[in-house]
Amino acid sequence: MSVHDHASRRRRGAVATLAAILVSACAVGPDFKVPAAPDATGYAKGALPPQTASTDAALGAAQRFRKGKDISAAWWQLFHSHALNSLIEKSLEANPNLQSALAALRVAKLNVYAQEGHYFPTVQANYNPTRQETAADIAPVLNNNFNENPFNLFTAQVLVSYAPDVWGLNRRTVESLQAQTDNQRFVVEAAWLTLTSNIVVAAIQEASLRGQIEATHRIIDINKTMLDIIRKQFDTGYANRSDLAVQEAAVAQVEATLPPLQRQLAIQRDLLTALAGRFPSDQPSETFRLADMKLPVNLPVSLPSKLVEQRPDIRQAEESLHSASAQVGVAIANILPNFTITGNRGYMATQMANLITSPNIFWTVAGNATQTVFDGFTLINQARAASAAYDQAAWSYRNTVVTAFQNVADTLAALEADAAALKAARNFERASKISLDLAQQQMQTGNANVLLLLTAQQTYLQAVIQVVQAQANRLSDTAALFQALGGGWWNRDRPPATAQIFDVSTGRAEPVKKDEAKGWPEFRWVTHVWGD
Repeated sequence: MSVHDHASRRRRGAVATLAAILVSACAVGPDFKVPAAPDATGYAKGALPPQTASTDAALGAAQRFRKGKDISAAWWQLFHSHALNSLIEKSLEANPNLQSALAALRVAKLNVYAQEGHYFPTVQANYNPTRQETAADIAPVLNNNFNENPFNLFTAQVLVSYAPDVWGLNRRTVESLQAQTDNQRFVVEAAWLTLTSNIVVAAIQEASLRGQIEATHRIIDINKTMLDIIRKQFDTGYANRSDLAVQEAAVAQVEATLPPLQRQLAIQRDLLTALAGRFPSDQPSETFRLADMKLPVNLPVSLPSKLVEQRPDIRQAEESLHSASAQVGVAIANILPNFTITGNRGYMATQMANLITSPNIFWTVAGNATQTVFDGFTLINQARAASAAYDQAAWSYRNTVVTAFQNVADTLAALEADAAALKAARNFERASKISLDLAQQQMQTGNANVLLLLTAQQTYLQAVIQVVQAQANRLSDTAALFQALGGGWWNRDRPPATAQIFDVSTGRAEPVKKDEAKGWPEFRWVTHVWGD
């Protein structure tokens, strides 16, 4: 082996060693640690009762709390409403807000891929033909046989540049972007959970309004029947004109309660239409009544340690914390020296025909190290700001967890109160119906004052409406519990909806092609850890 070959091998070995050191260098900044589970043992100071109160009214069964029970991804099916299942299925594929969140997720994931490209060298090809003239007093004419001036100059070269990730600047940047992608993934889950919950609650509210309208019509019929009786009594002289006027006013008063209820029902239908991604002129065919829904009686109550894994908002806050942690490393790496390696190789000639020949080869290899010496403390303060942003994200995470526990506690308390309220409303309805029947019997026999009848009618109307509202509250707060516990997204084996592209020029949507959603098959939806 010649001395030249030996020296060449030593140089190559040194370069390889340096490259290995650069690649294996540790990333500066803190390594992210998953927040510890909260030390809470429950959602209230005392023990959760095993079940709620019950009554003989529809939707009045006792609800039992099942500690640690898992949640189905399609939790709304527990209401046993085919119309509700159908509307949610349609809405998941057409809701603009959910599709916007899915598109943002694609953006975030592709940004990660773009940043990962900095792990590799940048290679560029360049071809530059020029015609120029040099001043003879300043520079000699080209070294050629023709001594041309002006002359043509053709340059073709390949340029390679590489910035070794010595301090992990790129790795921390990728880590931050990946955390932002994970955050956006839980934005999608939150959008899915919000959409399904809003549809369920809106459907229950529609059913409640229909029930109140039907109950009001029943009361109107009762009042009109009594009006006919009093009118006949007036015609025969057994009732006076004031009694007749009081009952006429009672009928008009009850009828006046119908338009506000009908207005609320129309607004509720518009809300369901919008959630389904449709215009008001294209309302869904599904309609909802309380009689068509069943009350889930076995309610899951997730363990506190599981709640932080299940709530999308908590997972979003965790990933924001992760991104802020990585940004601390980015800020520190920016303070340290940065290194670049560049090289180019190509051909340069005055004649195009002679361009690609050995005598016209040129090449350069260069390294560069840059260290900021003074910048008015800009980089130092940016690093401190990144650390403060991490503290902010940590407290924001803590606040999100506390609020989530409050949300679950409020919902559990509401479910207990709803059951008691329905029981009381049912007793109120039963007693007021007896009072109304007695007042009607006495009025028919002429032994009661019309004011007593009026009071009984108004009381019964109030009692019937209270029962309907209490039934709806039980259903709505049951849906709120599933939402507060995270909605079971972790048990779903596919994305919440088919990602679509919306063509604003035609107003039509079509599914995203796999090559347009690069990386989508890599998304593991059924997991508590989002990523590779």
